Amino acid sequence: MATVDSFQLLYGEISRSFNPYIETLALIGALYAARRAVILLRDCCALVRVHFLPRIIPSKKLTQRFGDWAVVYGAAETVAKAYAEELARHGVSIIFVTQDHTSVRDTAATLSQSYGVETVVVAADFSLEKAAGNPIKEALRGKDIGFLVNCVESVASPQSLIEMPEQSVLNLVNKNVAVATLMTRLVLPGMLERSRGAVVNISSGACSKPLPGRVTLTASTGYMDHFSRALHLEYSYKGIFVQSLTPFQVDEIASSEQQPSSSTPMSRPGWFVPKPEVYARHAVSTLGVSNRTTGYWPHTLQYGLMKRIPEWIWVLGSRMLIS
Repeated sequence: MATVDSFQLLYGEISRSFNPYIETLALIGALYAARRAVILLRDCCALVRVHFLPRIIPSKKLTQRFGDWAVVYGAAETVAKAYAEELARHGVSIIFVTQDHTSVRDTAATLSQSYGVETVVVAADFSLEKAAGNPIKEALRGKDIGFLVNCVESVASPQSLIEMPEQSVLNLVNKNVAVATLMTRLVLPGMLERSRGAVVNISSGACSKPLPGRVTLTASTGYMDHFSRALHLEYSYKGIFVQSLTPFQVDEIASSEQQPSSSTPMSRPGWFVPKPEVYARHAVSTLGVSNRTTGYWPHTLQYGLMKRIPEWIWVLGSRMLIS
C-alpha cells in the first residue's frame, strides 16, 4: 500500500513539474494544425480558381485575348495534337512545325475540314542549325501569332541511360531542349511587338520526382518546367503569358488505334487517365489563369500527393519496384 501511495505521489509531482511544458506543446500542436488547415484551404481555393471557375465564368475569345494563329511543335505527341485541335475548335489557325511532315499532314487536313481554320505544315530540318529557322520565319511572316505550343517528346520505353544509344540521347536532348528553346526564340519577338501572346510548354508530371528508367525524360521535363518559369518571370509584365503544363498519364490509345501508349503503361481511361480531348479542354481553360499547372484537376491532386512524399521514401519505393 505504501508503494502505491509513493507511486501516486511521484506521478503527481512529475505531472506538476511538466504541466507548463504540456501546455506549451499543446499550443504548438494547435498552431501546427491551424497552419495545415490554412494550407489545405488555400490549395482548395487554388484548385477551384484554376480548374473550375474558368470553365464556369465566360471570358473573351482566345483569338481576342492572344491572337489568331498558333505555332505547334511536337504535334506527333498525343497531348500536343489534342491541344492543337482544342485551339482550332476555338477558331485559332494552326502552323505545325515538324521534322517529319507526314506525321501531322493528316491532322492538319482534319482540322481545316472540321473547324474551318487555316493550317500550315512547316518541315524544318533542325540538323541544319541556324538555317533551320528560315522556313519557320517565312511561315510566321505577316501572321498574328498568339500561341506557341512546345511539347516534350516521350521516350519509347523505360531505359537506363547506358542502355540508350548515344545518337538517341543526342536526338532526344536536341528535340526536347534545344529545339523548344529555339522555337521560343523565333516566335517571341513578334509577340513582344504586339504585347500579347501565350507560350505553352507541355512537359510531364515526371518533372516532380525522379523516375526509374526515365532519366532523360525527367531531365528534359525539368528543363522545360524551369525554362517556362524563367520566361514568365522575364516577360509576363510585357503582356506575354508563359505556362508550364505538366500532365500525368493521358489515355493515348483513345486518340489513335495505330499508336499505342509509348510513355506510360496502358490503363483504362477515367478521371485520372483522361482522354486526350478531355485533357486538352481542361488545359486550354487554364490559359491566362495559372502559369504552372498540370492542366487537369485530378492530375493536380496527384501532383499534390507526390509533392508531399519525402524524396528518400520515393527513392526507396522506386528501388523496391525495380527489384
